[in-house]
Amino acid sequence: MKLLLLTTLLAVLQSQVLGDDYCFGKDTERPQTRHFTSKTAYQIIKGTNFDSFYDVPGCTAKKIWILHRHGTRLPSKSTIEKAPRLEELRDSIVKNYRVFKTKPATNALCQEDLIALQMWKWNTSITPDQENYLTSQGYEDLRGTSKLYQKYYPEILTKPYNKSVYLFRHTDTQRTTESFKAFTEGLFGANNGAQEEQVQGDDLLLRPYDYCESWKAHDYSSSTSETGKFRNSTIWNNTLDEVSKRLGFQYTLEASDVDLMYDMCRYEQAWQVDRTSVWCAAFTPEQVTIFEYEDDLKYYYKLGYGFEGNTRLNCRAVKDMLNHLNTDSLPNVVAYFGHSSGVQTLITALGINKDDIKLTAANYNELSYRRWKTSNIDPFASNFVAVKFDCQAAPKEKVIFFLNQYAVDLNWCKVGLCDWDEVMKRYKTFYEADCADYYCDSAVGVGVSLISVLFAAIVYLINF
Repeated sequence: MKLLLLTTLLAVLQSQVLGDDYCFGKDTERPQTRHFTSKTAYQIIKGTNFDSFYDVPGCTAKKIWILHRHGTRLPSKSTIEKAPRLEELRDSIVKNYRVFKTKPATNALCQEDLIALQMWKWNTSITPDQENYLTSQGYEDLRGTSKLYQKYYPEILTKPYNKSVYLFRHTDTQRTTESFKAFTEGLFGANNGAQEEQVQGDDLLLRPYDYCESWKAHDYSSSTSETGKFRNSTIWNNTLDEVSKRLGFQYTLEASDVDLMYDMCRYEQAWQVDRTSVWCAAFTPEQVTIFEYEDDLKYYYKLGYGFEGNTRLNCRAVKDMLNHLNTDSLPNVVAYFGHSSGVQTLITALGINKDDIKLTAANYNELSYRRWKTSNIDPFASNFVAVKFDCQAAPKEKVIFFLNQYAVDLNWCKVGLCDWDEVMKRYKTFYEADCADYYCDSAVGVGVSLISVLFAAIVYLINF
């Protein structure tokens, strides 16, 4: 009995003095999986208290407008082509631990993680021609969201499919096409005959960023940008050094190798939510928050509040939503299937999740509880849903905005429930805008306007 007590006390003492190395394989919580930015699994981040918000006493849901990002996908072509490099890194890490004995004294990989890493192989059936394809999990992501919203709003999301009640549209990609099919299968079952609206010409509604030269020319990731400055900061370089040491390297790995390991961790975790990605073991939860902030900086300036023009980029989507909800005519349901850029610029246009302090490379420590977290805003299968209600008591028209099954908290609404008149007042600029002129500060457009003014001036002087 004394020996058992002594052994227990020594174990506790050792744990307190030396500290336990972080072991991803043994971690049942895995908090870092909630911080994988735009590659976060929807099942991990979605709201779980939808019951608290969907029902509005004395009101009847009449209309729904949805912008839905595609579900979990495969990597881009460049990442797929680089994937074999991970097998080289795997072998080097195992050799560091097994042969060179360069395991760090603290914060080392546990045996479970090391063995899992040693057994990892890249799935060679994933080829570059399948870049960005929707995965089976991605298909389930969309089937799941449609079933959930239909469960709570069956009076709007009626079945079977009726083309006068529903309007669907998606971008011209495999992942959004398949997402549309999955969503409608969740609503109506297989072989449902659901049709999507065909896009004629440029897709300015769901891909406005493709046609805005000033947006495409905007600097959000170069060495002089806030993202670039952060990647040259002490905190970033120290993180790369710590990850390298954790993996047994006696030098700091190239940032491209660390990025590749981090991406594979995020993809694999999203592909199979109930399993663990061995590459996530390379990073402690604290380190993941550093990578999250770097990604958030990129999106903040690319699609968010860091660049003022982003607030107008999704003019057409906002106007489309307002027009749809502001009329009693059919269709009752509008659902669009797009991409990260569409969801994030919509959130930016509506003034949602805006911080009082601007995100910069220098204020990581000040913004650990920031509102602009793309992990929460834009995981795989992210969705923004607006539900319009007719109510018995005045004001009779109200709306709730949902983001990933959370009621959006706007300070001018009552616990997520907004008066429709106030919505129209707040977004009057979009409702009345000519989006062709308003949405983009195009250098080409400015040039044409300037030429027009000069020409008019010349004509005036000649006639004068």
